[in-house]
Amino acid sequence: MSLQSNQRIQFTSSKIEDLMFRTTFNPKTMEGDVIVNLSLIDKQDFDDVLKIFSMAINSGLAVSPLLKILHEGDSISGRKVGEGEVGFATVCSITIDGLLLKAGVMVKPRFGGLVEIRDGEPVRFTNVLTYHSTTIDPLEVLMSQELTSVMSMLKTGSGKILANLREAPMVARDVIDSTLADMVDAGINGILEVGEPNTRILDVPVERDHLGIVVIGGTNPMAIVQEHGIPIRTNAMSTLIDINKLSHINDLV
Repeated sequence: MSLQSNQRIQFTSSKIEDLMFRTTFNPKTMEGDVIVNLSLIDKQDFDDVLKIFSMAINSGLAVSPLLKILHEGDSISGRKVGEGEVGFATVCSITIDGLLLKAGVMVKPRFGGLVEIRDGEPVRFTNVLTYHSTTIDPLEVLMSQELTSVMSMLKTGSGKILANLREAPMVARDVIDSTLADMVDAGINGILEVGEPNTRILDVPVERDHLGIVVIGGTNPMAIVQEHGIPIRTNAMSTLIDINKLSHINDLV
Protein backbone atom coordinates (compact mmCIF):
# COMPACT_ATOMS: atom_id res chain seq x y z
CA MET A 1 0.00 0.00 0.00
CA SER A 2 1.43 3.38 -0.94
CA LEU A 3 1.31 6.42 1.34
CA GLN A 4 -1.33 9.06 0.67
CA SER A 5 -0.08 12.52 -0.19
CA ASN A 6 -1.03 13.87 3.26
CA GLN A 7 0.75 11.08 5.15
CA ARG A 8 4.31 11.37 6.36
CA ILE A 9 6.72 8.67 7.35
CA GLN A 10 7.53 8.74 11.07
CA PHE A 11 10.65 6.90 12.09
CA THR A 12 10.54 5.10 15.43
CA SER A 13 13.10 7.48 16.91
CA SER A 14 10.69 10.42 16.45
CA LYS A 15 7.81 8.49 17.99
CA ILE A 16 9.98 7.61 21.00
CA GLU A 17 10.95 11.25 21.55
CA ASP A 18 7.28 12.29 21.41
CA LEU A 19 6.24 9.65 23.96
CA MET A 20 9.18 10.43 26.26
CA PHE A 21 8.17 14.08 26.50
CA ARG A 22 4.52 13.14 27.11
CA THR A 23 5.29 10.75 29.97
CA THR A 24 4.10 12.30 33.26
CA PHE A 25 4.38 9.41 35.72
CA ASN A 26 5.94 10.34 39.06
CA PRO A 27 7.35 7.23 40.81
CA LYS A 28 7.28 8.95 44.22
CA THR A 29 3.57 9.88 44.10
CA MET A 30 2.48 6.95 41.89
CA GLU A 31 0.50 9.33 39.69
CA GLY A 32 0.65 10.25 36.01
CA ASP A 33 0.74 8.61 32.59
CA VAL A 34 2.96 5.73 31.46
CA ILE A 35 3.56 4.41 27.93
CA VAL A 36 1.88 1.11 27.10
CA ASN A 37 2.06 -1.59 24.46
CA LEU A 38 -1.25 -2.97 23.18
CA SER A 39 -1.61 -6.66 22.38
CA LEU A 40 -4.67 -8.42 21.00
CA ILE A 41 -5.47 -12.13 21.24
CA ASP A 42 -8.42 -14.37 20.48
CA LYS A 43 -10.82 -14.61 23.39
CA GLN A 44 -10.48 -18.39 23.51
CA ASP A 45 -6.77 -18.05 24.35
CA PHE A 46 -7.31 -15.66 27.27
CA ASP A 47 -6.68 -18.07 30.16
CA ASP A 48 -3.51 -19.49 28.60
CA VAL A 49 -2.13 -16.05 27.74
CA LEU A 50 -2.88 -14.65 31.20
CA LYS A 51 -0.93 -17.53 32.77
CA ILE A 52 2.01 -16.90 30.41
CA PHE A 53 1.97 -13.18 31.19
CA SER A 54 1.94 -13.96 34.91
CA MET A 55 4.90 -16.33 34.56
CA ALA A 56 6.90 -13.86 32.45
CA ILE A 57 6.19 -10.84 34.64
CA ASN A 58 6.90 -12.66 37.91
CA SER A 59 10.16 -13.91 36.37
CA GLY A 60 11.30 -10.31 35.85
CA LEU A 61 10.84 -10.29 32.07
CA ALA A 62 8.67 -7.17 31.97
CA VAL A 63 8.94 -3.49 32.79
CA SER A 64 6.14 -3.55 35.35
CA PRO A 65 3.67 -6.00 36.90
CA LEU A 66 0.88 -3.55 36.10
CA LEU A 67 -1.42 -3.99 33.11
CA LYS A 68 -4.97 -3.43 31.90
CA ILE A 69 -7.23 -6.02 30.31
CA LEU A 70 -9.51 -4.75 27.54
CA HIS A 71 -12.65 -6.60 26.48
CA GLU A 72 -14.85 -6.55 23.38
CA GLY A 73 -15.89 -2.99 22.57
CA ASP A 74 -13.26 -1.34 24.78
CA SER A 75 -10.94 1.09 23.03
CA ILE A 76 -7.57 2.69 23.68
CA SER A 77 -5.82 5.27 21.52
CA GLY A 78 -8.49 4.89 18.86
CA ARG A 79 -7.95 1.12 18.64
CA LYS A 80 -11.11 -0.84 19.43
CA VAL A 81 -11.07 -4.39 20.72
CA GLY A 82 -13.05 -6.39 18.19
CA GLU A 83 -15.58 -9.14 18.59
CA GLY A 84 -14.03 -12.32 19.93
CA GLU A 85 -10.86 -10.50 21.05
CA VAL A 86 -9.19 -9.54 24.34
CA GLY A 87 -6.59 -6.80 24.68
CA PHE A 88 -3.67 -6.32 27.07
CA ALA A 89 -2.17 -2.89 27.77
CA THR A 90 1.27 -3.44 29.33
CA VAL A 91 3.91 -0.94 30.38
CA CYS A 92 6.46 -0.16 27.65
CA SER A 93 10.19 0.20 28.37
CA ILE A 94 10.19 3.69 26.83
CA THR A 95 8.48 4.77 30.07
CA ILE A 96 11.91 4.45 31.71
CA ASP A 97 13.37 6.87 29.16
CA GLY A 98 10.57 9.31 29.91
CA LEU A 99 11.23 9.14 33.64
CA LEU A 100 14.95 9.71 33.14
CA LEU A 101 14.20 12.65 30.88
CA LYS A 102 11.91 14.18 33.52
CA ALA A 103 14.82 13.80 35.99
CA GLY A 104 17.01 15.87 33.67
CA VAL A 105 18.93 13.03 32.01
CA MET A 106 19.23 13.35 28.24
CA VAL A 107 18.71 9.72 27.27
CA LYS A 108 19.47 8.65 23.71
CA PRO A 109 17.61 5.46 22.66
CA ARG A 110 19.90 3.65 20.19
CA PHE A 111 18.34 0.36 19.19
CA GLY A 112 16.25 -2.66 20.07
CA GLY A 113 17.64 -6.15 19.73
CA LEU A 114 18.16 -9.66 21.01
CA VAL A 115 20.40 -10.31 23.98
CA GLU A 116 22.00 -13.70 24.41
CA ILE A 117 21.64 -15.04 27.95
CA ARG A 118 24.04 -17.79 28.96
CA ASP A 119 23.70 -19.57 32.32
CA GLY A 120 21.52 -16.75 33.60
CA GLU A 121 23.94 -13.97 32.64
CA PRO A 122 23.53 -11.49 29.75
CA VAL A 123 26.42 -11.94 27.30
CA ARG A 124 25.95 -9.81 24.19
CA PHE A 125 23.55 -8.33 21.68
CA THR A 126 23.22 -10.67 18.69
CA ASN A 127 20.69 -8.88 16.44
CA VAL A 128 19.87 -5.16 16.48
CA LEU A 129 17.76 -2.61 14.62
CA THR A 130 18.35 1.10 15.18
CA TYR A 131 15.39 3.36 15.91
CA HIS A 132 16.55 5.80 13.23
CA SER A 133 16.37 3.20 10.47
CA THR A 134 12.85 1.80 10.86
CA THR A 135 9.26 3.00 11.07
CA ILE A 136 8.30 -0.16 12.98
CA ASP A 137 9.37 -0.91 16.54
CA PRO A 138 12.54 -3.06 16.31
CA LEU A 139 11.27 -5.54 18.87
CA GLU A 140 8.09 -6.05 16.86
CA VAL A 141 10.24 -6.84 13.82
CA LEU A 142 12.44 -9.29 15.71
CA MET A 143 9.37 -10.98 17.21
CA SER A 144 7.87 -11.38 13.75
CA GLN A 145 11.03 -13.19 12.62
CA GLU A 146 10.59 -15.69 15.48
CA LEU A 147 14.19 -15.19 16.63
CA THR A 148 13.53 -15.21 20.37
CA SER A 149 14.03 -18.12 22.76
CA VAL A 150 12.68 -16.53 25.93
CA MET A 151 11.00 -19.70 27.19
CA SER A 152 14.24 -21.62 26.77
CA MET A 153 16.01 -18.99 28.83
CA LEU A 154 13.45 -19.38 31.64
CA LYS A 155 13.77 -23.17 31.61
CA THR A 156 17.53 -23.59 31.15
CA GLY A 157 19.05 -20.19 31.92
CA SER A 158 20.22 -19.81 28.33
CA GLY A 159 18.40 -18.25 25.37
CA LYS A 160 17.69 -14.95 23.63
CA ILE A 161 15.44 -12.22 25.01
CA LEU A 162 14.29 -8.84 23.70
CA ALA A 163 16.07 -5.76 25.04
CA ASN A 164 16.87 -2.14 24.21
CA LEU A 165 20.02 -0.04 24.49
CA ARG A 166 20.10 3.58 25.61
CA GLU A 167 23.01 5.96 26.10
CA ALA A 168 23.25 8.71 28.69
CA PRO A 169 25.95 11.26 29.64
CA MET A 170 28.31 9.82 32.23
CA VAL A 171 28.10 13.03 34.31
CA ALA A 172 24.50 12.08 35.05
CA ARG A 173 25.43 8.75 36.70
CA ASP A 174 24.31 9.77 40.20
CA VAL A 175 20.97 11.06 38.90
CA ILE A 176 20.50 7.89 36.86
CA ASP A 177 21.16 5.65 39.87
CA SER A 178 18.81 7.69 42.06
CA THR A 179 16.04 7.73 39.45
CA LEU A 180 16.33 4.01 38.75
CA ALA A 181 16.09 3.34 42.51
CA ASP A 182 12.89 5.39 42.67
CA MET A 183 11.53 3.40 39.71
CA VAL A 184 12.24 0.07 41.42
CA ASP A 185 10.46 1.29 44.56
CA ALA A 186 7.47 2.13 42.34
CA GLY A 187 7.52 -1.30 40.69
CA ILE A 188 9.06 -0.12 37.41
CA ASN A 189 11.82 -2.63 36.75
CA GLY A 190 13.43 -4.03 33.63
CA ILE A 191 16.99 -2.72 33.89
CA LEU A 192 19.19 -5.54 32.64
CA GLU A 193 22.53 -3.77 32.97
CA VAL A 194 24.01 -0.30 33.50
CA GLY A 195 27.48 0.04 32.03
CA GLU A 196 30.52 2.00 33.08
CA PRO A 197 31.45 5.28 31.33
CA ASN A 198 33.33 4.88 28.02
CA THR A 199 33.00 1.10 28.27
CA ARG A 200 31.37 -1.41 25.94
CA ILE A 201 28.14 -2.87 27.22
CA LEU A 202 27.08 -6.36 26.12
CA ASP A 203 29.73 -6.16 23.38
CA VAL A 204 28.42 -2.81 22.04
CA PRO A 205 30.57 0.36 22.11
CA VAL A 206 29.08 3.55 23.52
CA GLU A 207 29.69 7.15 22.59
CA ARG A 208 32.57 8.94 24.30
CA ASP A 209 31.73 10.36 27.76
CA HIS A 210 28.54 8.27 27.84
CA LEU A 211 27.41 5.06 29.50
CA GLY A 212 25.04 2.39 28.26
CA ILE A 213 21.77 1.26 29.83
CA VAL A 214 20.22 -2.03 28.69
CA VAL A 215 16.50 -2.32 29.35
CA ILE A 216 14.48 -5.53 29.08
CA GLY A 217 11.92 -5.28 26.30
CA GLY A 218 8.33 -4.88 27.45
CA THR A 219 7.30 -7.29 24.68
CA ASN A 220 9.05 -10.36 26.14
CA PRO A 221 5.76 -11.75 27.56
CA MET A 222 4.26 -11.48 24.05
CA ALA A 223 7.29 -13.29 22.63
CA ILE A 224 6.66 -16.20 25.00
CA VAL A 225 3.01 -16.32 23.92
CA GLN A 226 4.19 -16.51 20.31
CA GLU A 227 6.72 -19.22 21.19
CA HIS A 228 3.79 -21.28 22.52
CA GLY A 229 2.14 -21.07 19.10
CA ILE A 230 -0.63 -18.74 20.25
CA PRO A 231 -1.46 -15.92 17.80
CA ILE A 232 -0.88 -12.46 19.28
CA ARG A 233 -0.90 -9.07 17.57
CA THR A 234 1.23 -6.45 19.30
CA ASN A 235 1.43 -2.72 18.73
CA ALA A 236 4.46 -1.55 20.71
CA MET A 237 4.61 2.00 22.06
CA SER A 238 0.88 2.28 21.45
CA THR A 239 -0.17 5.20 23.67
CA LEU A 240 -0.12 6.62 27.19
CA ILE A 241 -2.44 5.71 30.06
CA ASP A 242 -2.94 6.80 33.68
CA ILE A 243 -1.04 4.32 35.83
CA ASN A 244 -3.96 4.14 38.27
CA LYS A 245 -6.03 2.50 35.54
CA LEU A 246 -3.68 -0.49 35.59
CA SER A 247 -3.89 -3.52 37.89
CA HIS A 248 -1.24 -5.84 39.32
CA ILE A 249 -0.93 -9.11 37.41
CA ASN A 250 -1.29 -11.12 40.64
CA ASP A 251 -4.70 -9.55 41.24
CA LEU A 252 -5.90 -10.74 37.82
CA VAL A 253 -4.77 -14.36 37.72
